[in-house]
This record gives sequence, structure tokens and C-alpha cells, in this order.
Amino acid sequence: MSAREDVFRNIRRSLGVTGAETIRRQIVSERIERAPRGVVPARGQVSGDALTALFRRQAEAALATVAEVGSAPEVPQAIAEFLRNHNLPAAIRMGADERLTRMPWDRTGLAVSRGASEGADTNAVSHAFAGVAESGTLVLVSGPDNPTTLNFLPDNHIVVLQAKDLAGAYESVWSRIRAAYGKGTMPRSVNWITGPSRSGDIEQTMLLGAHGPRRLHILLVRESPERSGAGT
Repeated sequence: MSAREDVFRNIRRSLGVTGAETIRRQIVSERIERAPRGVVPARGQVSGDALTALFRRQAEAALATVAEVGSAPEVPQAIAEFLRNHNLPAAIRMGADERLTRMPWDRTGLAVSRGASEGADTNAVSHAFAGVAESGTLVLVSGPDNPTTLNFLPDNHIVVLQAKDLAGAYESVWSRIRAAYGKGTMPRSVNWITGPSRSGDIEQTMLLGAHGPRRLHILLVRESPERSGAGT
């Protein structure tokens, strides 16, 4: 008998049960299926323009930069301008996300590489699964569409976020992830990113890029890909 089994056996003995009782097992299953939600802060319980404004305010407070575009086809040009304004190489790496690949990159002079980063890339572009307004946090799921290495290895991380994917609180996003992927098929990792990488461990001096990108730039797309004509 393993130590785990021994602990459970002692618990059952103290409760006077065997663990095979049908009603008790049903109660546990129902509890797991319908877990109660925790306390949700009032700050994130807004909608519409107020939700967007809150996300932007919180993201910028965390040292990210935020720009808005009206539609998905405007994203490549906005990224090219961001790189040019910061004197960065006109080259990006991104995954296989269809929302990104449908965008008109050929209308810019950007060199586009595909796939996971091995550490030599200066700029990366990802598409967020969602954004959390209460803290200005981006939520990115792992996979070939948006490789996790793009979140951490390049110096500059540019993240595209649809305004329709904004949520007020963390709990709402977890519910969306479960609904999108389903039990047993969840992504291997879910990264919650708030601002660029930074650390104040050394003499309490803030250092950007300590464990990841030194810049985090968010492009907030006001219109959905379906309405914007991103596939044309």
C-alpha cells in the first residue's frame, strides 16, 4: 500500500465510510462539475468602452504599451510602424495562428518567419486568447498556433488582442478556456502575461527584460476578423 492510499484509508476510517457509497460519490462528482465561483473584484465588472479603457489603463500601468486599430488588416502596418519608431529590425517571428496568417503581411517590408523561437529572434508576434481588464493581463495558450517560446525568448513581444475577447476578471477567462477546449483537451500551458519581464531583485533597481521580453506591445483590434474582411 502506498503512502497516499494509507492516508486515504485513515481518513475513511475516521469518517466511518468505505469510499464506495453511491450518494457520497455523486455529491463529489457534482461538486467538481459545478464548482462555485470565487469572489470577483468589482473593478472588472464593467463592459463596453469602460472595459477597454480599464484594460488599457491597467496594461500601461504595468509598463506595456497599447495601440488600437480598427480592423485586423491594419495590424501588419501598425507593427511595421512600431518597429520603425523604436529603431528595431524589420523582422518578426510568429506561429501558425490563422488569424495572423490571414493578415496582409506582404503589404509591408517585414521579413516574416514562422514557428517556435530558438532564442535568436528580436521580435515576436502572438495572438492572445483573451485579455483581463482588471489587471491588464494577456492570456496566451500554448501550441503551434502561438508557441510559448515567443512569449519569453525575443526581446520584443507584440501581442494582437481582439477587443471582443476582453473579459473583466480571471474567472471569466478560465471558463472560456474550458468551454473552448473541453475536459481532457486543455492546452499544455496557459500563460498569463502582465507587462514586460522585469525584476527588482538586484539592489531594488527595476530591470526590464530580466526573464523575458523587455518590451510588451499590445495591438487591440476593435473589430472582429469576420467583420473586418481579414481574409481578403
